[in-house]
Amino acid sequence: MKKFLKIFSFIICLSALFYWIIPSQSNSSTIEKIKKRGYLLWGSDTEGGAPYVFPDPKDPSKLIGFEVDLSEAIARELGVKAKQAQNAWDSLIPALKRGDFDIVMNGIEITPQRQAEVLFSLPYYIYTEQLVVRKEETEIKNINDLKGKKVGTLSGAVAQDILTNLGGVDVRIYSGQVEPYEDLALGRLDAVLLDLPIAAYYAKPNPKLKYTGNPVGEGFYGIAIRKGDDELKKKIDEILIKLLKSGEIKKIYEKWDMWNETQEKLFKVAKKSKDYVTLEETKKAPIYTFFPNLLKGAGITILISVSSMALAIVLGLIITILRLYSRPPFSTAATAYIEIYRGTPLLIQLYILYYGLPNIGISLSPLLAAFIGLGMNYAAYEAELYRAGINAVPKGQMEAALSLGMTQSLAIKRIIMPQAVRIALPGVTNDFIALFKDSSLVSVIAMVELTKTYSILAATTLRFFELGLIVAFLYFAMSYPLSLLARKLEERLRVSKK
Repeated sequence: MKKFLKIFSFIICLSALFYWIIPSQSNSSTIEKIKKRGYLLWGSDTEGGAPYVFPDPKDPSKLIGFEVDLSEAIARELGVKAKQAQNAWDSLIPALKRGDFDIVMNGIEITPQRQAEVLFSLPYYIYTEQLVVRKEETEIKNINDLKGKKVGTLSGAVAQDILTNLGGVDVRIYSGQVEPYEDLALGRLDAVLLDLPIAAYYAKPNPKLKYTGNPVGEGFYGIAIRKGDDELKKKIDEILIKLLKSGEIKKIYEKWDMWNETQEKLFKVAKKSKDYVTLEETKKAPIYTFFPNLLKGAGITILISVSSMALAIVLGLIITILRLYSRPPFSTAATAYIEIYRGTPLLIQLYILYYGLPNIGISLSPLLAAFIGLGMNYAAYEAELYRAGINAVPKGQMEAALSLGMTQSLAIKRIIMPQAVRIALPGVTNDFIALFKDSSLVSVIAMVELTKTYSILAATTLRFFELGLIVAFLYFAMSYPLSLLARKLEERLRVSKK
């Protein structure tokens, strides 16, 4: 154990050394690089990205949205073309700092935490947060009525901070803009709080949903630029002012039904560029303050993994027996189950369980969907391990048991399965370790386990490195005892064969 802890500590120290010592690339001539390259590379997330940036329903190979139009206008003023680079929304800032693209423009709210990490252009849009509820809802009239309610929002969004600061709200975090409104319509949530442009596109047209209360939390969208790229920031600011004065920005927003009286303030902000800047210093919270949330996430990961593995073991055993000892159509169905579950991605299976089944009237909670999804998926793999174990038992043992007057079921129970389980046990243990890591996939169905907790905290604080090391250690601490158990079982089996 000490040896492995030393190795793990060495890896952490080495990673920290690279993180702090390796110098970042010089960006003093970014504009020249852009012009030489011939295009402005801007990062955004097209998944559920309307009305910002999303595939054209008529031609999915083409991107549309008000930010697509704005990026093309900015690129035109730079004398180049605009090229979009796909990246998950909550990790756009780290990707920008890494140098994956020149700028980020994707409804990035200007916050003190982000200002500490990157530069921001002048604001190009003034947003507000809109509360949405179901059509028949009468109790929730504004955000002050949300205590004790289940409210959905996006990871790393200002709306998340508003809900958290209210206190007493059961905040449900999503990675996409579509899913929270779907869950609200299905009754899994009581309300959704997101930026007004998102609500206008996804909630307003939905006959099952309605706005409630006045918009709150006015703030600014800005174009994020790497620190050190002051020349690029200055140029983009000049272009934005030019587009404002010429009325082109207004035309773009009117095209997407996004212009309102609030946007008139952009002209005042352009004249006084410090209006939107938060001058107060934001101190980073001590790293230990994140431990309770991370440990809670680890507890949920253990709960999901243990319960799902229990289902997988029992269901896998039933499937194996049906496949080997029953007749068609049961044996055929068991074989088909194994092939289908092993031949399709777990992520798709989770989506079908959680978002697909409501279309036929079956609505599962996130926890139940995670338990069933992981359990049924891993049951297919456990079934194959059991089958291999059963086939390893000499056929003569079954024949001998039957000749002694045992029924087939009794022989399987007392003679075949004890030996088969012993052979399959190390493989089952290894699958349990894999299940701990695969449990992170349930975050797509609004389950806040360890990985999702990390992504939420990291997206909010932008402390991806430090929190990532802690989460990696927690996963290691959970899976390493299982590794030791697997080795002991393998040693015991080797000894018993001698």
